[in-house]
Amino acid sequence: MIWQIELIILVIVVICGLSALAVKDLLGAALLFGAYSFMMCLLWAIMGAVDVAFTEASVGAGISTVLFLAAVFRTTRRTKD
Repeated sequence: MIWQIELIILVIVVICGLSALAVKDLLGAALLFGAYSFMMCLLWAIMGAVDVAFTEASVGAGISTVLFLAAVFRTTRRTKD
């Protein structure tokens, strides 16, 4: 495959990962984690590990993102900041 596409996806993975750690909003962090998992799924598929990519898509980008979002929506804020 074209190495430039792989490099762009890798940079997006690093940006999503660091942004998920740096953001203060839990909803934003959960969405960035979902984007990170989806980009990792693309990287696994490009590298030829289709079974790992499928598992990452279903568990990482699918189920765990939905569970994180459900947990965020069930929590309440104690302060207004």
